[in-house]
Amino acid sequence: MSLVSGLTGFKTLVHREILRFLRRPRNTFVPPFVTNVLYFSVFGVILGDRVGQISISGGEPIPYILFILPGLVVLGSISNAFENASFSIFHGRWNDYIEETLTSPMSYSRMVVAYIVAGATRGLLVGTLIAVIGAFFTSVGVARPLYLAAFGLVVSLLFASFGVVVGLWADDWDNLTMMNQFIVRPLVFFGGVFYAIRELPSPYQELSMLNPMVYMVNGVRYGFLGVSEVDPNWSLAVLSALTAALVALDVALFKRGYGLTD
Repeated sequence: MSLVSGLTGFKTLVHREILRFLRRPRNTFVPPFVTNVLYFSVFGVILGDRVGQISISGGEPIPYILFILPGLVVLGSISNAFENASFSIFHGRWNDYIEETLTSPMSYSRMVVAYIVAGATRGLLVGTLIAVIGAFFTSVGVARPLYLAAFGLVVSLLFASFGVVVGLWADDWDNLTMMNQFIVRPLVFFGGVFYAIRELPSPYQELSMLNPMVYMVNGVRYGFLGVSEVDPNWSLAVLSALTAALVALDVALFKRGYGLTD
């Protein structure tokens, strides 16, 4: 296998996977648009004044709608990154066309990275869309642009990598729905999207630190607002380590043929 043919296959697979969701904007962008307009309207505008302002780690109090915005960006990004990678791999297995990818002149690591890059691209696009929607409801600034870019990228890569595992593991369509609805979303909702972790009593505050979503939400919140309940460098290190571990697991599963040759 030559380097050129391997890179050509990689670019082709990334291109195909990105076109797959761009050609269906009603499925890709309309649902998060409608959902987040409702989130910002109900939790930000209607209930926001009753909740009042929230202070993060002793900083200046901020409006509630601004507090929840980073968490909603994370929710949209990871859901779409996860859904894209898991759906694409499972759909290929279900319809027996993933063999075309497996027999192409690509290494397993390039196949995995191509699926992850496409999923992360969708997550970043939807996260950006949600931030733009939020800008119509409140004044949104970016206090730490490099941190925001780094956290946006790593959380999308992390959940696209997780989606590859689930896409290989799932036996039917219900498995995909179950994982997203009963694992991913509850972790997000208990990850400090709608409340400050420090408001929780012990031991729930300490238990929350075991939830990786806490690091994601606080990392993106630090990028937008410049304040966080968790050290952003520590959060970035934890999330980067998790992403590297999942990518390594994805490649190992592909090499083993898990879910592909059973």
